[in-house]
Amino acid sequence: MIEHQYNSTTATLFSIIIAVYNDWAPLDQCLRSLAEQINGASFEAIVADDGSSEPAPEFIRRWGECYPLTIIRHSHAGISTARNRGVQTSKGKILVFMDADCRLLPNCLAALASAVADFPQHNYFQLHLLGDCVGTVGKAEELRLAMLQEHMLQPDGRIRYLNTAGFAVRQAVVDVERGVFDPVALRAEDTFLMASLMQRGELPFFVANASVEHAIPLSVLACLRKDLRSIYLEAKTYHLIASKGVHFRVSYRERFAMVWSMWKASGKRSFGRRPWFVVTGRQGLRLIASYVYRCFRAVRLIR
Repeated sequence: MIEHQYNSTTATLFSIIIAVYNDWAPLDQCLRSLAEQINGASFEAIVADDGSSEPAPEFIRRWGECYPLTIIRHSHAGISTARNRGVQTSKGKILVFMDADCRLLPNCLAALASAVADFPQHNYFQLHLLGDCVGTVGKAEELRLAMLQEHMLQPDGRIRYLNTAGFAVRQAVVDVERGVFDPVALRAEDTFLMASLMQRGELPFFVANASVEHAIPLSVLACLRKDLRSIYLEAKTYHLIASKGVHFRVSYRERFAMVWSMWKASGKRSFGRRPWFVVTGRQGLRLIASYVYRCFRAVRLIR
């Protein structure tokens, strides 16, 4: 089912595609941030509902009174399929992918429009990601994102990092019917896309002044539980990446450098060392679980 609201004859530059699955409360804040854009180019918002238990509530649909809003509802098929269906509905020249728990800072679309116009040689754009710094988990996310973006940024302005909390691509280079994301990747689909870009010798251009804030309204314990649920599916995606022959994972030396960088940065920030322990704890848990999964898979193959 596709529900369109707010008729507009203005040419659309951005199609902002947000996949959701029972994420209505955070999505409301996400859509609010679109309404608060200043000096921004024309855009449409496409909400791809991946089989939520209930249809989009009225407080979500009402944003269609402020800007063009399309709500797509289909049976649960995974986030990659949801985003691809959003692509198939899009009208904009630039496809912008966001998560429901993210918010664009007020000048984000204006900055992205400038980058798209100023750098026609680039087709893919990674937006600048921030943590919301509300609580320990939010501060840990800010520390993690700052470290990743600093270490993955290349001298030519491109970045060896892709995160669909804020990612854009020119529609002209996309097979609209096929979509942007491979449905085989049920988790870590952005990492799988990044591996495909690296295989083609492409990296996203980093737009430092187009900022997106990622909010995580979870406790530390809830984050760890979520990590454990995600690790199995993410490990399958990393196995698929390895089968492509793409060297994607960072070396242990790089990991140590990033951990040390975070430690120094946490000492300079006002929120102290606790977020550092949260980040390293979550990353350590992921490494251990991923190693266990690979060992288990190897044993099964031997049998």
